[in-house]
Amino acid sequence: MSSENNGKPRGESEQFLSRVTSAIKGKIYLAYSYQAEDTVALDMLVKSAAADTGVFTLDTGKLFPELAAYHMEVEKFFGLSIERLHPDSSEVIELEAGQGEFGMRDSIEARKHCCDIRKVRPLSRLLAGKSAWLTGLRAAQSVTRAGMRLLEYDEQFGLIKINPLVHWSEEDINEYIEKHGLPRNPLYEKGFRSIGCMPCTRPVREGEDIRAGRWWWEDPTQRECGCMVKQGQSKQQGQEPRQHSEKKHERNSATIKLG
Repeated sequence: MSSENNGKPRGESEQFLSRVTSAIKGKIYLAYSYQAEDTVALDMLVKSAAADTGVFTLDTGKLFPELAAYHMEVEKFFGLSIERLHPDSSEVIELEAGQGEFGMRDSIEARKHCCDIRKVRPLSRLLAGKSAWLTGLRAAQSVTRAGMRLLEYDEQFGLIKINPLVHWSEEDINEYIEKHGLPRNPLYEKGFRSIGCMPCTRPVREGEDIRAGRWWWEDPTQRECGCMVKQGQSKQQGQEPRQHSEKKHERNSATIKLG
């Protein structure tokens, strides 16, 4: 059984998360998208020294029906509430009038516009003025996530971003879930290995990459919803990072010097 990731013990990620959450002033939000990685990150956050935390999910209106019951199962298991973030209803009406049910597949621009309405804008509203957010991202998931760091400043949303699982493998995730008896998304039993909205997610075939079922009609280098823009590339992808003062950046950076 593997106990390391990129040469580092998995336990080091848990120790790191406890240290960094203790150092950050203000509320820390976990993005929960029903992935196995998110469940691991949630378990680690609950067990950390973080005093002020929140958990949210992006309810795009296009989620798989199985996730309703799984959402409640996760809340019951951890004894907490997961806040549902919804897109602006008027923007969704306008979007669907123009795109229809599957118009997001017509072009990268159409798909990213759909993601922007349903995901990026609600997320931006939640994170405005906040101190930090936590993800379950792993560098090995895709080429778009290579080069991520455990701790970084999110230029797009203007706050600290914590990626405690960045060096973990898929095997590490599965072993942690089994060891701690965490609830598992039922869609994994149906061949899914990365889970998003219904129109843009399919089961993965044997031999395919873990994220091959996400936006499968696109170039792999483009397969992100816009919430997880690689640092330093927000302008390259046509997204302006949220404005923030140098003083705020310096203050946030100071809170994460762990010695």
